[in-house]
Amino acid sequence: MRKIAIIPARGGSKRIPRKNIKEFFGKPIIAYSIDAALKSALFDKVIVSTDDYEIAEISKNYGAEVPFMRSEKNSNDFATTADVLLEVIENFRYKGYEFDHLCCIYPTAPFINSDHLKQGFDILNSTGADSVIPVVRFSYPIQRAFKIENGRLLMIWPENLNARSQDLMPVYHDAGQFYWFKVESFIKQKKLFMDYTVPIEIPESEVQDIDNEEDWKIAEMKYKINKNMDY
Repeated sequence: MRKIAIIPARGGSKRIPRKNIKEFFGKPIIAYSIDAALKSALFDKVIVSTDDYEIAEISKNYGAEVPFMRSEKNSNDFATTADVLLEVIENFRYKGYEFDHLCCIYPTAPFINSDHLKQGFDILNSTGADSVIPVVRFSYPIQRAFKIENGRLLMIWPENLNARSQDLMPVYHDAGQFYWFKVESFIKQKKLFMDYTVPIEIPESEVQDIDNEEDWKIAEMKYKINKNMDY
């Protein structure tokens, strides 16, 4: 079974300039994703898809391949992750390479590790699913969420006002680290959350979505705690 890891890393980050190669505890943050993929020893190829030549060179220095640059149509703000992955698969097919499994790994996921990648692949195989997505449980029950209308604070689901937390269904969100796919299913469905998707649950201490500078600082704090580093 041939497996490919694809790390999508566009150069045009706006909220955190040059986010994908910004230094995170001594090395570009994308290096953590590359390292995890290589250390897992799962993949025939570890690819970075980028439109940025600096990102390409840094990625190659850390052991990834950049066999071609991303097309202009998939380098704007409207291109989806699925579009980017399909472009890579199609380019390899044109060259005669076929893959059975694909893992999309995000470039700003410093908590990712090879054990979770292996676990995700094992789940994909053992369940027969189309895809595996790491998830993390919401720390507060969303059934008690508020909304603001005309300056007033209102419950979205007021029927849950007096419900005990332990009686409310646990709810999860995407951990934002990686996605495992069967390539055949992905080509047919062309989406990340596929018809038969199963989870791998990751603790909140090992998850941090990084969209802005505050997220980045929280990620640094979590990383220090996880690594028992001095503040």
